[in-house]
Amino acid sequence: MITIKDIAKAAGVAPSTVSRVIADHARISKATKDKVNRIMDEMGYHPNMMAKSLVSKVTKTIVILLPRPAEELFQDIFFGELLRGILANATRSGYDAMLAAASSPKDEQGTISRLVLGRRVDGVLLLTSRMNDPLVESLDSQQFPTVLIGSSGAYANVLAVDNDNEQAAFDATKHLLSQGHERIGFVCGPPELTFAQDRLAGYKRAMSEANLPIRPDWIVEGEFMQQSGYRAISYLIDIAERPSALVVIDDVAAFGVLRGLNELGYTVPKDMSIVSFNNIALSEFANPPISSVDIGTYQLGYTAAQLLIQRINGEAVQQHRTIIPHRLIVRESSIYTLLKRS
Repeated sequence: MITIKDIAKAAGVAPSTVSRVIADHARISKATKDKVNRIMDEMGYHPNMMAKSLVSKVTKTIVILLPRPAEELFQDIFFGELLRGILANATRSGYDAMLAAASSPKDEQGTISRLVLGRRVDGVLLLTSRMNDPLVESLDSQQFPTVLIGSSGAYANVLAVDNDNEQAAFDATKHLLSQGHERIGFVCGPPELTFAQDRLAGYKRAMSEANLPIRPDWIVEGEFMQQSGYRAISYLIDIAERPSALVVIDDVAAFGVLRGLNELGYTVPKDMSIVSFNNIALSEFANPPISSVDIGTYQLGYTAAQLLIQRINGEAVQQHRTIIPHRLIVRESSIYTLLKRS
């Protein structure tokens, strides 16, 4: 087994110098670092990273806190694309990424506390934002490098990467209004999630500006799963004066809406038009293809990792909140009335 003493002997330096090279000590010259690193590579020596982190107080690792159990999370293609963006930047920057999951907000706090207090990670990346989240408050008070995908509110030490979710939902609703719809419903997300509330607000603003009623029975809470969309349409289709169009919180939930309508013998967009969010790859191949708001999922993840690593390295970050642009991709699920009039 190769040891630090073997490397030191081959390089003609003291073992303490090798240790300082491993820790990337500022007082060791570049020439010495290059020589020692070359010999370590030639001899196949791999430093003990745990020991290195104890010396340098740097682990070169970030933790990504998953917002719900992993078996549910990875059913949603959106999170796969988000993680792809995160890992692309982390790898490019020389950082490893650790995934952590918990079954409840209380467990999340325990998990992150162990990692942070144990100095096992250099920064935390949170994939979703909740209203009045005690975990965000705790990380903010500790001034631990943290980036949140979503709204970080008034917390000064937590950076945020987000979309303008209110405007995105406003744009989606305006598109349906432009198709001649006046009875527009909304399949929304859990009320504790800030982006879900922002999208609901955008839908309501568009309806109000069009002087159209906002009917509570046309707004259904759901989750980001097919079953949620399926249950929502099963309820909405039985309303005497049901919506003629829907804004749906997520593409996966929209798949459930499509499945429910198909089983009940209704046609999209003839009987009901649909616009959803995230523009995952499968939305283009649905039957019919789904109109969807592209929120730049990969870029959300990439930018979040980039900002977190900048904060870890002590670099200045220009903006507390970074907004990733969105764009509406119009497909067949929402253009029936326009085609009919033309």
